[in-house]
Amino acid sequence: MKFLGLNAIFHDPAAALVVDGEVVAAAEEERFSRRKHGKRPVPFSAWELPEQAAAWCLARAGLKPEDLDGVAYSYDPALVRPGQRGLDERWEDLRTTYARRAPNFLATALPGLDPAQVRYVPHHVAHAASAGLAAPYRDSAVLVCDGRGEAVSHLAGRYADGELTVLAAQELPHSLGLMYEEVTEHLGFMRSSDEYKVMAMASYGEPRFLGELRELIRATGDGGFRVEPVDWAGYAKRLGRGEPWSEDHADLAASVQRRLEEVLLDLARWLHERTGERRLTMAGGVALNCVANTRLLAEGPFEELWVQPAAGDAGTALGGALHLAQAAGEPAAPMPGADLGRGWTDEELAAWLDAARVPYERPADLAAAVAAELAADRIVAWFQGRSEYGPRALGRRSLMAHPGRAANTERLNDVKGREQFRPIAPMVLAERAADIFERGPIPSPYMLFVHDVRPEWRDRIPAVVHVDGTARIQTVDRTGDPLLARMLQEFEVRTGLPVVVNTSLNTAGRPMVDDPRDALECFGSAPVDLLVLGPYLIHRGKVFAS
Repeated sequence: MKFLGLNAIFHDPAAALVVDGEVVAAAEEERFSRRKHGKRPVPFSAWELPEQAAAWCLARAGLKPEDLDGVAYSYDPALVRPGQRGLDERWEDLRTTYARRAPNFLATALPGLDPAQVRYVPHHVAHAASAGLAAPYRDSAVLVCDGRGEAVSHLAGRYADGELTVLAAQELPHSLGLMYEEVTEHLGFMRSSDEYKVMAMASYGEPRFLGELRELIRATGDGGFRVEPVDWAGYAKRLGRGEPWSEDHADLAASVQRRLEEVLLDLARWLHERTGERRLTMAGGVALNCVANTRLLAEGPFEELWVQPAAGDAGTALGGALHLAQAAGEPAAPMPGADLGRGWTDEELAAWLDAARVPYERPADLAAAVAAELAADRIVAWFQGRSEYGPRALGRRSLMAHPGRAANTERLNDVKGREQFRPIAPMVLAERAADIFERGPIPSPYMLFVHDVRPEWRDRIPAVVHVDGTARIQTVDRTGDPLLARMLQEFEVRTGLPVVVNTSLNTAGRPMVDDPRDALECFGSAPVDLLVLGPYLIHRGKVFAS
């Protein structure tokens, strides 16, 4: 059976296709439209659908809309409670109206689709399915935490043989995700977009406001929590975008980050007591907080923790499709990886380069050629295979550099136009990771945890060591990604370092590069030395030779 899942209601619109229980394709609309996050998370954008992502998913499988056995829409307007605290009373009815009419909107966007095939999947159930049904095991406790769904902001439950039992859900207006969004905005960043910047800033501060926040943000002992109104200005003045931040701002970020971790630990302990499960799966935007994830695994009661790589709202497209498949009696297969987006053949990539009249070469040993460029301290744009589903660059659409040059942190942040306090991440061969990193799960293929860099390595790979001595690593498996693994091996031969800098292939405010045109445009506008497009190398000096 064939099920298409769609996320459209808040932000990060996306589509995913599941056929006979297998994940076939998943992509975010931003990669096609080139609008960061696809759209802003406001009620009057709820009509915007992931039309291009959905059309591509179907084309990938050679399907037409009429071939589908069901379409999951990851929001159920019947669950919205008008007048409930925490909703935007001025506009919430508009969001609900759009959701109710979604079947007809979708039939217009996907000609041939029967509106009766569209089924509403509650937002947090879709999140839960994206974790519990996509994980590499059938039974687990599941924890979802984000800004909000229809009427709640969290779900705690259990998957047993693919069936979900909901044990707790926190009603609005109490929301850990919205709380983190509020402080994100207060610190001068964009809410529902830049929360990871607060997490990075937290490492520069001390949690000196923690005592007061413990009174306002707390677990309730029944699987839920309370978030009382917080006067953020009482801790640090509100920042405008781009304004310099002070010690107060860093301390506020550190205090909020620490309190979030503590409450998540309380929720996890309650869930473990109720389920007795050894494994926890997580989704929802809060699950992208890799610092909290690491503490949850290190100090929490669960032996294993698996986080959906597309844990934000984009992942509900996949979760909705998996939920319908499970309900139809087709047990979901584990998610095969995050490389679920678009890809091109070598011949197609060459045609792009020929059309652009760009000089290029095809080396006999691509891995060795790229490793040599990195060893010479050149910045490399790496475009390989199918693009990633979710916000992390995982060696498909990446910017790479030498980790042994401390100046490369500032250099790459300049290339991308990012704030200088933000860290850049390392990729490392899975079998070498434990030699260099500790306190964190290994393997860690999705960049969803932080690890301490062993003291003897901190001066050797300074570009990827954050101010607190940690790094958000991606481990590379030789079997799953032989080309990337060989490049890392060749780099170690030349430098003695089995680590390479890996950050997303994009510039600030723009989505990650997805197709060859995006790659060429990024290469042309940013000071990158080398573009690796499939098996081809494009040298900046040759393209822009006078």
